[in-house]
Amino acid sequence: MNIFLLLMIISFPGAPSVRYTALIYPSEAECLTARDGYMDAYEAKDLNYRSNMKTDAFCLPFESFPIPGMINGTNI
Repeated sequence: MNIFLLLMIISFPGAPSVRYTALIYPSEAECLTARDGYMDAYEAKDLNYRSNMKTDAFCLPFESFPIPGMINGTNI
């Protein structure tokens, strides 16, 4: 089963490391839509917010074993 992992990486000043979170999507289109929404929300923040938090997001393809709730590339 092919899935897409939306990996969101976040960096704050003075933090000892970057932080990350990830979500899975059954299709690349859904992952890209979510990624674009995440990045649009970040870009809509004011300059002060963006100067204290850096982020980027990536859709990574991944072959996984079947996942409950996902059948043939769709959420159920």
